[in-house]
Amino acid sequence: MRNELKIGVAGLGTVGAGVVKLITAQADLLRQRCGRPLHVVAVSARDRSRDRGVALDGYRWYDDAVAMADADDIDVVVELIGGEDGPAKALVEAAIARGKHVVTANKALMARHGAGLARAAEDAGLSLNYEAAVAGGIPIVKALREGLAGNQFARIYGILNGTCNYILTEMERTGREFEDVLAEAQALGYAEADPTFDIDGVDAAHKLAILTSLAYGYSVDFDAVFVDGIRHVSAADIEYAAELGYRIKLLGLARPTDDGIEQRVHACMVPTATPIAHVDDAFNAVVAEGDHVGRTVFEGRGAGEGPTASAVVADLIDIAREIRLPTFSTPAADLAPLTAAPMDRHIGPYYIRLSVLDQPGVIADIAAVLRDEEISIESMLQRGRAPGEPVTVVLVTHETQEAAMNRALSRIAGLAPVQAPPKMIRIELL
Repeated sequence: MRNELKIGVAGLGTVGAGVVKLITAQADLLRQRCGRPLHVVAVSARDRSRDRGVALDGYRWYDDAVAMADADDIDVVVELIGGEDGPAKALVEAAIARGKHVVTANKALMARHGAGLARAAEDAGLSLNYEAAVAGGIPIVKALREGLAGNQFARIYGILNGTCNYILTEMERTGREFEDVLAEAQALGYAEADPTFDIDGVDAAHKLAILTSLAYGYSVDFDAVFVDGIRHVSAADIEYAAELGYRIKLLGLARPTDDGIEQRVHACMVPTATPIAHVDDAFNAVVAEGDHVGRTVFEGRGAGEGPTASAVVADLIDIAREIRLPTFSTPAADLAPLTAAPMDRHIGPYYIRLSVLDQPGVIADIAAVLRDEEISIESMLQRGRAPGEPVTVVLVTHETQEAAMNRALSRIAGLAPVQAPPKMIRIELL
């Protein structure tokens, strides 16, 4: 049997403690599958006194994670600190510079600095693995980099944030508004005290940028992702979506277009017949559409101690087995600069919700604005009559360009009978 793989774990939060527990609990199974033992020899975190639910007495402790990268008896550093810069980035850079493999669950780090870190690791003959950075326990990085590597992808999309999916699911089940369900999600631990990264789409955008690089061979470019969240989604929108045959999900979507690579994260109405429409609660799902394999759907838990630790250990197993692959499928030196498709050239159908005074000529005025922008109406809903009072009007359009839709909504908002800014949600016919 080969020598043991010696591991240093930096960051002992939920996931870090879970990794230590898993390696300990599955020691015999891992030895059998790797042909060598996996052994945690050192750990690093800010607070030694905190109870993490796992005994840490047998591990060498480092207050400074970067110093751990200097240890001669560590083969691989596991970075679970988090954050796109600061100690996490310094640790990964130091580990690579000192000839150590790296496993990370840090999507922000990989989305912002992944291309440069990949180049450094590959130039040094080292692995930089990050399965846990995207969709938790779903092995989507391995699927794109290995199992589906013979395909060109027409589209990659998915539910990449469990917090948003939980909130939207609860809103649909209970009929409650966003802020109410968010507060409950925070109380239950499904949402952070500061949920901005989740509900504004940033977390999902980090993950989408990584998937785009994996699927299409471009350098990771987080700044090229169009990002919007779910704050504007109301209980009324969810109710109308159901009536129209849709469910609302926060999706990340990437695809090649004639204008470049389209990367976008936003709330979508998806047909209830599509598989992803039925992914609920805190679950994640990723769909890859390959030219030879067709549509493949991956679903599972996108966060939590067990699923994320499972993904981290899967990366450690690859290193123990001496499996070396390009970080982003394409060798880092060959990753092309990404040309982003402008969001205003996106084409698709749209849902529009308006609050207007119930008076003669209102619908005609709205229709005239849409006509001027060459936007065709597929269907319209209006419930009841209240002459002289505000009523809700819902429109669904045929496919049109985003720029035309934005111009139309700006003009509609300026019509005297329109009582509130129009609400718009993109429809994805998946």
